[in-house]
Amino acid sequence: MTEFAPRAAARIRPHDQEEPAPAGPALRVVHESGDIDLAAAEAAAGQFLNALGISTSSESLRGTPGRMARAYAELFSPRPFDLTTFPNDEGYDELVLARRIPVRSVCEHHLLPFVGTAHVGYLPGGRILGLSKLARVVEHFACRPQVQERLTKQVADWLQTHLEPKGVGVVIEAEHSCMTLRGVQATGSSTMTSTLLGLLRSDARSRAEFLALTGAA
Repeated sequence: MTEFAPRAAARIRPHDQEEPAPAGPALRVVHESGDIDLAAAEAAAGQFLNALGISTSSESLRGTPGRMARAYAELFSPRPFDLTTFPNDEGYDELVLARRIPVRSVCEHHLLPFVGTAHVGYLPGGRILGLSKLARVVEHFACRPQVQERLTKQVADWLQTHLEPKGVGVVIEAEHSCMTLRGVQATGSSTMTSTLLGLLRSDARSRAEFLALTGAA
């Protein structure tokens, strides 16, 4: 869920008539989810383990259902943050890229973790973004049951909507434990996904620069 403070509509003018971008909106980004019932989750985790033939009566396993419940609650609870933007006073129009942002999420098909890195970049429009917020946006969408393809597109679409840049690019490379620890057991394999929007999709030179800097070219 995103909460906005009202602001006037932005006006777009030719480059030689640009006015300073208006002050950024007070945007509080909060993940909308149901209430967490840790007691119920702990009881269910104990039943789950017992159903798989794992007794939780020993000293070392007695607290495991509670630890499982708290661990998954943490994985599914991104931290709220304020989206901080600043006027692009200098008219900066080159690529802004944050590389190797840590990604941790949970595959929605098996509820097993996948971990990796995200490269997130954009071509600024009227405003620029506080750099740490790129990592916050990745965390916001990663902290829930996910598939990597959707995660990649959600990050890119969200930035395109709320920052209104000239282009957005997101590349995620991750190792999925549902592939490496079970089933095919493809140890060491990784999956790469990308989403390109705006000029980073339509302009060949901008697209090539972004993909080269992320190592995806």
